[in-house]
Amino acid sequence: MARLLSFALLAVSWLSLFGLVSADAVNDLFKKSKPNLDAQLAKSKTCTKDKLEVRKEWGDLSATDKKAYIAAMLCIMQKPSKLDKTKFPGAQSRYDDFVVVHMNQTMSIHGTGSFLTWHRYYTWSFERVLKEECGYNGTQPYWDWSKWSADPEKSPIFDGSDTSLSGNGEKINHKASAMTGAPAGNGGGCVKTGPFKDMVVRLGPVSPAVDPAPPRNPRTDGYGSNPRCLRRDISNYLSSRYLRTQDVLGLIQNSRDLATFQNVMQGAGGFGGGGMGVHSAGHFTIAGDPGGDFYTSPNDPAFWTHHGEIDRVWTIWQLQDINTRVNIVSGGTSMMGFGRQQSLDDLVDLGVVGHKVYKIRDLVSTVDGPFCYTYDT
Repeated sequence: MARLLSFALLAVSWLSLFGLVSADAVNDLFKKSKPNLDAQLAKSKTCTKDKLEVRKEWGDLSATDKKAYIAAMLCIMQKPSKLDKTKFPGAQSRYDDFVVVHMNQTMSIHGTGSFLTWHRYYTWSFERVLKEECGYNGTQPYWDWSKWSADPEKSPIFDGSDTSLSGNGEKINHKASAMTGAPAGNGGGCVKTGPFKDMVVRLGPVSPAVDPAPPRNPRTDGYGSNPRCLRRDISNYLSSRYLRTQDVLGLIQNSRDLATFQNVMQGAGGFGGGGMGVHSAGHFTIAGDPGGDFYTSPNDPAFWTHHGEIDRVWTIWQLQDINTRVNIVSGGTSMMGFGRQQSLDDLVDLGVVGHKVYKIRDLVSTVDGPFCYTYDT
């Protein structure tokens, strides 16, 4: 049996190398693992099949559903912030509240044991606020990178239509990315198409990776008010190399343990180092300001579909072996490698955007704790 499994994984690796993996390979893997999802549901104390919500890929949503999600996002951008104005003067909306929470915890939620659970809860909390404060009736969509890896600009997410999350930035003269090695794309300037063409970015920058550099924030911590346009530099340079079906399938099939899965997902040496994982590649495919700043990246509306896919891929990986891949944690408590090892009893606190404070162990399954959702196939 072990030899057969090793042969199967080797075959996937060779097929991936030559780009011969079926476009539906990841979905097929998910379909085959449905019995494990049913087993999780049967043991859940909080989620049942009749309550189970299904998240869909952006391109599979109807125009009506896309517009409902967009309207809810625009709605929370108009709702007043719940943060202390003296501490966070740049946070003027409920949307800004989410950005501040991410900024404030960035160094303990990337390259750490809480990366996956924190962002699962964070994305779910965004969906919850859309529902509770702006009347959204749908679920959080995701961006299937592999579907659009050859040309993300032409995807329904970034095509600039009124049912997109807005298009690329205007084409301006700018330099290649020193961080990723990606050449200058066809954008770089302000987004001028789609529902978020008039969006104002106020927070940051903190760690910008964009040319030309955005104006400095009046505060060194990035929390001051620094109004500017949303900028993007979308291209297929990274997506056509790191976000293909074979890349996603290889991540799932070849990661035997959680540490490997997390590190490969974020880049072989962790976030931003030693390689380009799907997490970094997705962010830098969008690029621009604030999408290329990993402190303030949630300020780009596409952040949420990107992290919806991060969560979906983790879910599929978990479902391959729920006995060993669900109630576990791996990694330290600091991105810089300091601190102790993360524990399942460590707390995840999202402050003014969270439902309540949870332990990591409450956030490891999509069908337990506060969660009751899955993904379509």
